[in-house]
Amino acid sequence: MQLLPKEVKFKRHIPNFFTSLNLLTGCVGIVYISHGDIESAPYFVLGGAFFDFLDGFVARILNVFSDVGKELDSLADMVTFGVLPSIFLFEMLKRSGSNEILPFIAFSVAVFAALRLAKFNVDTLQRDVFIGLPTPACAIFLTGLIFLDNSYSALISNTSFLIVVIVVFSLVMVSPIKFVALKFKSRNMMGNEAKIVLMVGALILGTLFGIESISALVIWYMIVSFVSGAYSKI
Repeated sequence: MQLLPKEVKFKRHIPNFFTSLNLLTGCVGIVYISHGDIESAPYFVLGGAFFDFLDGFVARILNVFSDVGKELDSLADMVTFGVLPSIFLFEMLKRSGSNEILPFIAFSVAVFAALRLAKFNVDTLQRDVFIGLPTPACAIFLTGLIFLDNSYSALISNTSFLIVVIVVFSLVMVSPIKFVALKFKSRNMMGNEAKIVLMVGALILGTLFGIESISALVIWYMIVSFVSGAYSKI
């Protein structure tokens, strides 16, 4: 039985609904951070990442893709994974005791996230791999630093450390480095080795260190991607 045109149109809006939830999550997170609640930042980023995953997953399941959905996805990602972590880092730098001007360097994350997303939208090569660190991974690492406050408070409150992290991760987002895409090509292990190693390592880190492993998970993702890229060239 063929779907009616109205049913088809309705299906096309379902992924956009989850994309809108991603955007809404980012907006609410920005409000919380702006009111001084920087500890909540990673939860909003993780929530946004969950909805970001759902919109793509649902689109593939329903086989509904559109240019509007693609652009909406980038706009939502810009807010949740670009602006939100920038404001988070801005507040972190202010609390670290830096001068009034220096904290504004945090917004380089938003600028480079915009460049990363713009490149992604026009790049036809990023199907099986990502070129440059994906914005959700960058945002998760940056906001996840707050969970290290108990163990490494001297480090994450250090102005120099925060600036180095901002600069490095901003540049890695627009770098030509290839990163593993988390879409499984098939149900077989062949061709999905890097993803399986990534998931096993993430499970171990999460079990051993709990919520404090959030930033470490991104580092693990980067390591697996580097090794996978090097191995594929051999």
